[in-house]
Amino acid sequence: MRDKPISDLRRRMIADMTVRSFSDKTQHDYIRHIETFANIETFARFLGRSPDTASGDDIRRFQLAQVEQGAQPPKMNTQASALRFFFTITLGRADLAHQLARTHYPRKLPRVLAREQVARLIEAAPGPGLKYKTALSIAYGAGLRGGEVVMLRVGDIDSTRMLIRVELGKGRKDRHAMLSPQLLSLLRAWWLQCRSRGRLFPGQDSLRPITVRQLNRVCHMAAEAAGLGSWVTPHTLRHSFATHLLESDIDVRVIQVLLEAETYCPPTPDRGADLLPVPSPVQRERAHSPAIRLP
Repeated sequence: MRDKPISDLRRRMIADMTVRSFSDKTQHDYIRHIETFANIETFARFLGRSPDTASGDDIRRFQLAQVEQGAQPPKMNTQASALRFFFTITLGRADLAHQLARTHYPRKLPRVLAREQVARLIEAAPGPGLKYKTALSIAYGAGLRGGEVVMLRVGDIDSTRMLIRVELGKGRKDRHAMLSPQLLSLLRAWWLQCRSRGRLFPGQDSLRPITVRQLNRVCHMAAEAAGLGSWVTPHTLRHSFATHLLESDIDVRVIQVLLEAETYCPPTPDRGADLLPVPSPVQRERAHSPAIRLP
């Protein structure tokens, strides 16, 4: 096979990913892994040419070199996904994709906060105003990811239906999250302070939102002020949201719908109704319970 410039392969691969609507981050990560595959020192000693001329033995040696250099299973599996796409789609060599091995590793249970710890964390959120207190509250009260929190717009809060519209979440999927009366009151109080017409949590540039990195930094600051561990992140609040609902005897399938999890769950007798009441973790006892519609 004639060697092709890597730049040509890069353009072809980017075009293949663009047609399939891969996110910018996924495209960046995949290209980075392919460049690592083509340029890694251990691999270049026996390849030294364009990656479209690789063989199954080359791939085996590359993965072995990665293990010897201390690559962790998540990185190994991401590399395998990138290379599998490259060989199968861009080069049309599915035979090489079968040579890629995925690494299995034990999945640990996520660490969660107790309800009292969540309250301390939110109360310790720094200023200005209610901005970060509201952001952490919505991450917990609606079970949103950090990236979903920062991208919220004022118009995404539906006070009539008591829902939060989440656009282009993980996998570029839209969905609705639950909204409790207490959380709505906090959101209204924050809006009276910011008066934003666009993003719910604007950054220094009012037309752009705060970054996920900034939200993580604020969460760490609040955790330190509340006397909690440095392991607490906005995603910890999402795990805590699900755990606290499960401890309140909410059906696991309903929790999966709220979290947009696609794990199969067998049916149970109490899933006959289309609308099921779900008490929000940020609500007090006997407060109004919003309902979630099962698909």
